[in-house]
Amino acid sequence: MLNKWLDKFAENTTRKQARFTSRRSFLRKFGVVLMGASVYPLMPVFRDGAFAQEPKNIPESGDPNDCNYWRHCAIDGFMCGCCGGSVSSCPPGTVVSDITWIGTCRNPEDGKDYVISYNDCCGKSGCGSCLCQRDEGDTPVYRPQNSNNLNWCSGSQADIPYHCSLSVVIGVKES
Repeated sequence: MLNKWLDKFAENTTRKQARFTSRRSFLRKFGVVLMGASVYPLMPVFRDGAFAQEPKNIPESGDPNDCNYWRHCAIDGFMCGCCGGSVSSCPPGTVVSDITWIGTCRNPEDGKDYVISYNDCCGKSGCGSCLCQRDEGDTPVYRPQNSNNLNWCSGSQADIPYHCSLSVVIGVKES
């Protein structure tokens, strides 16, 4: 009895859908879904592996705890160097967020543009030292992968507070 009802329901639903859509319409919508699914991994939110290895031999000058340090061109938050960590490592007792925002900053020492991954360190309440907000290249929140105004800790684990932000060089921008 249940099988007959389910078969009838599936048949009626399919026939109703067929009356209001064409094969071309279905193929177009299916194509849009496939394209969207294939483009999603290419979005510029750097996941898993932001700390693979910083490139070696990057010429550095200046104070990494200064808001005007070259790596901080798109940072928004407390700099981890003032909170017990460094420009590229979280303080003890915190964990790095799984997702990040990225930016491109010019190193004045060699004139090259570097891709910077801005990771939030999570697990303790806000550090409260060395607040820095530089919005070069920031976009509105409707493009979250390029926005620095989000709590990226919420993408890692439930109810884990934000502590500070890192500026990790992940590569050289290729022309």
